[in-house]
Amino acid sequence: MTVAFFTGSRRRAAVALGAVSAGLLVLSACDKPTPIATLTVGTDSVHSEAACYNNGDAIKESQIQQCLNKKAEKSITVAMDDKIRFGVDPEIADHGWTIFLGGQQAEPEPYKKTYRTIPASAFFSSQSGEPASQTQVTIVENTGKKLTGIWHFQLKKES
Repeated sequence: MTVAFFTGSRRRAAVALGAVSAGLLVLSACDKPTPIATLTVGTDSVHSEAACYNNGDAIKESQIQQCLNKKAEKSITVAMDDKIRFGVDPEIADHGWTIFLGGQQAEPEPYKKTYRTIPASAFFSSQSGEPASQTQVTIVENTGKKLTGIWHFQLKKES
C-alpha cells in the first residue's frame, strides 16, 4: 500500500522552498565584486575592478609589491593636451586613494573625493627627460598607513 506523503500543493511548496534554498546557497558562494575605478578622456572611458583587493582589509605586505608590478589590462589613448578624469566608487574615496606611476607613489596624501581631473601631460614626463609613449597609472586605495586596493590602467600617448 502506498501512502502519499504530501498533497499536490504541499509538494509544489516543498519544491519551491528547496529551489530557493539551493539558489541562496549558490549565491552565498559567489565572490562580491570589487569596487570600480574609471578613467575618462573626452568621450572615451575605461573602468576596471581591482587587480588586488582584500574586501577593504589591508593587503598583505608580502603581496603589495607584486600587486603594484602587475601589468594593466585596461588602456586608453590620450593626447598631451587632454584632461584625464579619474573616478572611484564612494567606498574607495571614503578610505582615500593616491595615484602611483610605474609602481611609485606620485602624491603624498590620500585624496578623499570620488572624482578628480589631471592634465595628461603630467603623466608623460620621464626622469631622464625623454618623453614616454606610454605609462602605467595605478590607483591605490589606502588609509595613509595600509593599502587596501590596487587598480591599474595603461595610458598610451596619441601619435
